[in-house]
Parts: sequence; structure tokens; C-alpha cells
Amino acid sequence: MRKRDVSRIKARLFIVLETAILTLHRKFLFLQGPHGPFFRQLGAKIAATGASVSRIGFNRGDAVFWMRNSWFKPFDGKPEEWSAFLEDYLTREGITDIVLYGDSRPIHKTARAIAKARGITAHCFEEGYLRPCWATYERGGTNGHSVLMDLSMDDIRRAVDAHPAELPEVPVQWGSAWHHAFYGFLYHLFLSVPTRRFRNYRPHREVSVLTELGYYINKLIGMPLHGLQRRIRTRRLLRSGAIYHLVLLQLSHDASLRAHSDFNSVEEFIEKVIAEFAVGAASHHKLVFKAHPFEDGREPLPSIVRKLAMQAEISARTLYIPGGKLGPLLDSANSTVTVNSTAAQQALWRNLPVFALGRSVFSKPELVSGKSLAEFFAEPDAPDAESYNYYRKFLSETSQIGGGYYTQRGRAELLRRLVDLMLSKDDPYLTKLEGTQSASADLKLVVGGDSPTT
Repeated sequence: MRKRDVSRIKARLFIVLETAILTLHRKFLFLQGPHGPFFRQLGAKIAATGASVSRIGFNRGDAVFWMRNSWFKPFDGKPEEWSAFLEDYLTREGITDIVLYGDSRPIHKTARAIAKARGITAHCFEEGYLRPCWATYERGGTNGHSVLMDLSMDDIRRAVDAHPAELPEVPVQWGSAWHHAFYGFLYHLFLSVPTRRFRNYRPHREVSVLTELGYYINKLIGMPLHGLQRRIRTRRLLRSGAIYHLVLLQLSHDASLRAHSDFNSVEEFIEKVIAEFAVGAASHHKLVFKAHPFEDGREPLPSIVRKLAMQAEISARTLYIPGGKLGPLLDSANSTVTVNSTAAQQALWRNLPVFALGRSVFSKPELVSGKSLAEFFAEPDAPDAESYNYYRKFLSETSQIGGGYYTQRGRAELLRRLVDLMLSKDDPYLTKLEGTQSASADLKLVVGGDSPTT
């Protein structure tokens, strides 16, 4: 065996040994995750590497889905006591990593700030930016707190060109809507059972636990009827040959809408869109509102759309379609309008003009329109296709992990890749940016907390 080969083998063995030793000193703290067993399964995979794993739970739903009592620490204090409780726990247990889903929840905002101050790695999960068949994994924050907010398309192009890889195809089907709704129903069912253990728990949303449970029941019961309405209205629209602009509605409690836009409600967004459409769009164009797949009726969106369209005198040109698959509607649309929904990525993939009214990871000048909304309706401007290919490659090679949280197959796909990513000392974005001008000290600091732009 040649000396060079021996040296290479020794170097690899050293890296493996170093990683194993470092892993033994890692202590992961899980906070709240997506509904269902994903966090429990991820924690078990990480524990199998030799790292320490624990979980702080805030309610009965957290406890039931975790199912590992020896690793579980309940927080039964009041919300104002959370910061001191967490500081004490991190110090006592020597925590090196925090894992959470949904970085804008109050308990998670506090945890991210403390982690940043202490130099603790915050592993943040979110629904996929390249939905529906991906999950998002970032460090420090997601959505408006993501490192992506500080990257220009020039940064992204340089990184992709410096580290070329094969471009994966983007599926367009939604594969886990029923599972997602079912796990949400179970979670809130567990929360609705009275318990003294979590008597001080307050949900991060504004409604009560019982009200939230009612919404999930309403969603599950209404799925067949809404599915029928969707198919009938979609078929009529597509067969009519109408020229239409598609509006992607988000959930009223969506953190992206509340935390990363200037709208306080979906109704405010709808009112803005209808007013601008009435001014800018051609008189023979239609405006189609597409509900989020998990819309549960907490806001009467159909009646809101009808009322505002009537006030703007465009009732005959306005249509509301409940939930469901997005692809067929996008295929024939003239343009897309959103606050900051990741569903807009499917429009960009089709080279469809996109207007975003909120702050989002895809709001790059090369991808979304810079006109006023009325001007956009009058003459939609398409994204730069080459730029979006670069953007999609960058995401698929860094923060987008194939799979999903809510189905067994989706979780298996995620877990195959996530453990090594989380154990790596290098952030996926900074690894991709290595050797380019973007791999700066400023961006390295951002990984530990909020983006400087937010």
C-alpha cells in the first residue's frame, strides 16, 4: 500500500474517532416539535450515537408523544418563569444543543435568544421551503430568521458553482394532509384532558385548547365535503378557459404571516389584494383565492371574500376554492400572489410571476416582482428562471431534507439524513458557502441566532 493511501486512511480514521469523542460530549435538549412521533424517533436516533438526549415538555400532548419518561422533564411553571427555568436547566445539565420546531413560538424565541447568548447550537425545524415533500432544517432560525434572508442571488450562484451537484426534481403533490390533521387532532385531544401537572400551560395560539380541538374536529369532518367542492370549482374554472390570478391564502395563526409580515389577519391580506386587483387587472381577468390545505374554518374566509369582492364590485370575477392540491391551479394561472407562503416555490418552479407581500426566504429581486401590486396585476413580470434553478439547487443541497414529519415513510426518509447533519460541527449553509465571499464572519454569527435583518 502506498504511503499516500496510508496517510489518507489515517486521516479518515482520525476524523471518525474525533467525531465519536465529540459526540459523547454532546447533550441535546428537545423542546416542542411537530405533532406526532417525529421528535421521539429523532431523539432515539441521536441517543444511539452516544450523545445525551432530554426533553422539556409543556403539556400532556408533549408527554404522550415523547413516551420516554426517563428523558422527560416537565415545565409546569408560569410563562414568565420559563426563561429562568431554562437558564438553570442548561447550566445544570451542560446542554450543548437545543432542538425545536417553529422558531417563532414564545417559548422557542426565548430559547433561541438564550442559546445564541451562550453559544449553544439551535437546531430549528420547519415545514419544507420546497414543499410538499421536504422538511426544513436550519441552525439559528427559520423563515424570516433564516440565514437565507442575508444571502443575495450572487452569493447563492457562487456557492452552487463552487460546489456543483445534480439538481433533484421537485414533486408537486401533497402527500400527508390527512396524517397532519389527524396528529393535530390527537395532540389537542390529549391537551383537552384536565391535569394538575401542566396546570399553568398556555398555548402559543390565541384560542383555548378546547377551541383548537374543535377546529381539528371540524377539519377532519369537513374534508370530504371540501374535497368535493374543490374538485367541482376547479374543474369549472379550468374548463372555462378564464384568465386568472391565483392568491395563495395562509392560515390566520400562521407564524410566517404574524411574525414576518405587516398583516394582522388573513382578512387584511384579502382586502389588500381585492382592492389592488380591482384597480390594476384587466376587466376580463378573474381572481381566484386558494385556501391553505389545513384551513379549519377559524376565520369565515368564503364569506370574507364574498363581502370584500362585493364592496369592490368584482363579485362576478372572484372565486374561492377550498384547500387541496395546488399544481393543477398553478399550471393554468396567469400569476400568483401571496404573503410569504412557501407554496409560492411551486409557482417559481413553473416560471410563474410571483408577488410577495411579506418577508420571505424567496423574496429576492430576481424571483419576485418589485412592482406595486396593481401594476403587477396589469402586467405580471416572470421570475428569472436561471436564478430560481440556482436558488432551488442551493436549498436542496443545504436546508431541504427529503421526507416529512407525519407519515412513517416520510419520517424514515428524514431520519436517514438528519442525524449526521445535526452531529456535524458545520452548519449546512456555511459548508456550502465555504470558499466563497459569503462565508464571512457575519454569516457565521447569524447561525447562532436571529438574522441581522430582522
